[in-house]
Amino acid sequence: MALVTGGGVRVGRAIALALARSGYDLLVSYNASPAGAAEVAAAAQRMQRRAHATRADLSRQGDVAALARTAAERCGRLDLLVNSAASFAPGDLLEVTADEWDAVMALNLKAPFLLVRETAGLLRASRGSIVNIVDLSALRPWTSHPHHSVSKAGLLHLTRVMARALAPEVRVNAVAPGYVLPPEHHSEADIERTRRQIPLGRVGAPEDVADAVRFLARADYVTGEVIVVDGGLGLG
Repeated sequence: MALVTGGGVRVGRAIALALARSGYDLLVSYNASPAGAAEVAAAAQRMQRRAHATRADLSRQGDVAALARTAAERCGRLDLLVNSAASFAPGDLLEVTADEWDAVMALNLKAPFLLVRETAGLLRASRGSIVNIVDLSALRPWTSHPHHSVSKAGLLHLTRVMARALAPEVRVNAVAPGYVLPPEHHSEADIERTRRQIPLGRVGAPEDVADAVRFLARADYVTGEVIVVDGGLGLG
């Protein structure tokens, strides 16, 4: 069984569907995308997988605990946790409010910590693994998204802390997508300008990220690592 947070939309959706195709039963958590999560669960069921969609506001500790209970009660085991749910809030460093900062940290950084804490017993019992979805802002300072960038850098370091703390029973890794599924506000000119900067010559697809997640899920001798999926964009 795989639990994918934010599994109803964008990259999380691609990851969940790829895992179902690889034979995983699914628990898909969502907050504001019930239709998308239901579609993913239905698609997995058509693949003859057990699949459930459940709502959780991961910025709320009570919802995180309830999601972990759902995994235990409805699924009975947990082999893979993918922390994909995140916000992508822009802002100027000196104009970001304390509430805005806290909201991003609560979802992007605190929620994965809480969910791992709540599911550690299940993961240890199955000798499972965790994949945290970060992005290039974990490795490079994005001044246009300061609180997002710091939260993802924190999640990457938390990945390494978890890898040490949960070994040898549980492996913990991260995937850092680059320009995959461009933001909705990007124009065709924006997309083309970025594409020209990517050494592999194309914008990434969600399936590229899903492939990296599937690799880490089965890579039994890999822990505490990050795979960058950016077509070489981070090379500069």
